[in-house]
Amino acid sequence: MIRVLMYSTRWCPFCVMARRLLKSKGVAFEEIPVDGDAARRAEMQEKTGRHTVPQIFIGDRHVGGYDDLRALDGQGGLDPLLREVARGAN
Repeated sequence: MIRVLMYSTRWCPFCVMARRLLKSKGVAFEEIPVDGDAARRAEMQEKTGRHTVPQIFIGDRHVGGYDDLRALDGQGGLDPLLREVARGAN
């Protein structure tokens, strides 16, 4: 099953906006908090090559951060990916 995964921190305004966007789409997502967790942050950096949060994955696809997620939505590409999540397709 495809899942939506987001590396995040509690206080990051971009994480808050990403949560809000995903929730508005009605999609369940898993968060991996990296607040004060050097091992989780290193894991995120290794997977993404980035050090900022949020970092969002839809299935195996690294979408990027909030700006990337919002741009994908604006281009009409987010809803099809999320439909795949809802169907449980890969």
